[in-house]
Amino acid sequence: MGVIVNKENAGDELSRRIGADLRAKMIESEKVEKDADLVEDSEYVKDLKKTSKFSWVIIVLVIVAVIVSFLAFGPFSF
Repeated sequence: MGVIVNKENAGDELSRRIGADLRAKMIESEKVEKDADLVEDSEYVKDLKKTSKFSWVIIVLVIVAVIVSFLAFGPFSF
């Protein structure tokens, strides 16, 4: 013989407790995730400076020089 269980009443209290527990864990994990990325607070970042505009010009010129030298002296040279 089986027991007839009404779907609405069976897990109502349990589902409320599980839902409340999951919401509490979600709120706690959001707080941890916001504080988890401490890269900007790290010791090695304090003395670093951003790359200046002139440095980017030098990097582009070096890349262009490598490409030109490869074309001039590489396997496709005439």
